[in-house]
Amino acid sequence: MEVRHYESGDEQILVNLWNDSVQEDLMTLQRFRDLVLLDANFDPDGLKLAWEGGQLVGCSYAVRRKLPMHGTELEPEHGWIPFFFVHPSARRKGVGTELLEQSSEFLRQLGRKKVFFASYAPNYIVPGIDKEAYPSGAALLERLGFQRQYTAAAMDLSLVGFTMPPEIAELIEQREQEGYCFRPVKLGDLYKTIQLANDEFNPDWGRAIREGVLRNLPMEQIMIVERADEIRGFVMYGGYEGIPERFGPFGVHSEERGKKLGKILLYQCLAAMKAKGLHSAWFLWTGETSPAGHLYRQAGFEVTRRFDVMFKEL
Repeated sequence: MEVRHYESGDEQILVNLWNDSVQEDLMTLQRFRDLVLLDANFDPDGLKLAWEGGQLVGCSYAVRRKLPMHGTELEPEHGWIPFFFVHPSARRKGVGTELLEQSSEFLRQLGRKKVFFASYAPNYIVPGIDKEAYPSGAALLERLGFQRQYTAAAMDLSLVGFTMPPEIAELIEQREQEGYCFRPVKLGDLYKTIQLANDEFNPDWGRAIREGVLRNLPMEQIMIVERADEIRGFVMYGGYEGIPERFGPFGVHSEERGKKLGKILLYQCLAAMKAKGLHSAWFLWTGETSPAGHLYRQAGFEVTRRFDVMFKEL
């Protein structure tokens, strides 16, 4: 077996191997280009390819941030392995072990002290390892010393039969009487909305808004709640990779919680998605027992997959 880093011309054969090896999370050449090759943090030396008898049999990708997403979000001691896979015919031969050890060494040589699978932002494929879909991959991570940090839940909702509950209309009227306004985002709102996402939540959320608009995401797919000319919350759909049914991100300023503004935004967004002719809404990442997780369940979302975010000290 020979392991080398990515070289020009490897793209199609790598995607072919991906789809032969990772049946639950298929890839296209365009998505691979957008999420990996065009990532500002991409380093060819971090994309390790294993060859056996002239055939590509495995891949592991390690990345660190060279550019911060916002403010101090460089995380200079952290690295990530967003994905790894081995062809079924080459498993249990040490290929995955060698690839993951080389990926860890790549990050260690760059001064990283901790590696995560697979919670990399901005361009994660999945948030962690799905033990049900990939039990051998999860076992390999554990054998190599990775530990579970937390579990992220992916949820889906069918919009067939969805209707706006009467209580939401009553809530909207009550909040509007208190000075709140719910509406689609306008051009002049973008800066404040992105800053709210960055400062109150996660710089990846601000990036999703910015890049969504740059990709011609219709402005009506971003909705906000404001009071006294201050944006207090937002919700969007179709922002990640331009996938219309992909819901989120959404959040409400911590000072406003308890007023059910998030509930209003969630239902308004789902109604807007149905009005566009969409039949479902889904997302990859929430805490199943978190307040957001409970809110999603109340709206009818169901857990469809669970991902363990793993880490290892280097």
